Amino acid sequence: MRPFTLLGVPIDSVGRSGGTEHAPAAFRAHSREDDPWRATDAGDLDVRIRGDVRDPASGVIAIDDVLGVTRGVGGAVEALRRDGRIPFVIGGCCSLVPGALAGAQRVDAVGLVYLDGHLDLYDGTPSPTGEAADMPISVVLGRGPQEWVDAAGSTTDPEHVWLVGPRDLEEALWYGHPDPADIPGLSFTDADTIRAIGAGAVGLATAEAAGSHRYWVHLDVDVLDQAAFPATDYLMPGGLELTQLGDLLRPLLTSSSLAGVSIGCYNPDKDPNGKNGEALAGLFRGALAEG
Repeated sequence: MRPFTLLGVPIDSVGRSGGTEHAPAAFRAHSREDDPWRATDAGDLDVRIRGDVRDPASGVIAIDDVLGVTRGVGGAVEALRRDGRIPFVIGGCCSLVPGALAGAQRVDAVGLVYLDGHLDLYDGTPSPTGEAADMPISVVLGRGPQEWVDAAGSTTDPEHVWLVGPRDLEEALWYGHPDPADIPGLSFTDADTIRAIGAGAVGLATAEAAGSHRYWVHLDVDVLDQAAFPATDYLMPGGLELTQLGDLLRPLLTSSSLAGVSIGCYNPDKDPNGKNGEALAGLFRGALAEG
């Protein structure tokens, strides 16, 4: 059994209680005792994001709490990596990513494979929402907001970041989001390309490209089509099916280069019968069991 340790990060960057804050508890409830990520459970970090006012300088809602989350997640991930563990981080929202990646990078050279229906390259003020979950890739690349970049304490070369599954490019450009094609070295594979090439082939090629050193895999469940997984907050058509996502994840999660895993944006409040939570746990169970 691989040395995974479960870590909960119960946050929601809308700034209110509920929603994705409930995901760590729900994911545990849908897990089985023999699931590899249940071998060790580090519990939940005592972090929250609270507030509904955008900071005038950064454009981020509840910026002080976001910075606290980044420092807290970074410290916890660093400790697990130094202990030889593979963190299996259950968010919460995608704003946990800069801290998780920075913590892993204090131990190893670590890249990022980011599976998300959105590009998440907003630099604060252009974001239509002000939610920190709009911005993690911008922070990871050191593009801003600067206060958040400083809190993370490390940046990642675009050549070691792979964006997999986004389908919001047209909308994002309309809001002033940078075009990923204008960032030299950044890898961008949209949902249509995944379907054309085949999810398993894309997963294997990404694992091989990223595996020159260690990498972190982050999954935002909205990479899935809204019909396949409606228990998330920003629903979009045109996403992947569950079987496609499983095929994509399998080579990524079973590589010896895997440094950590995180999951974001599952909202159990929109999953009253638990069907989506069960599917999410089953997705990881299958991907890890068949490696």
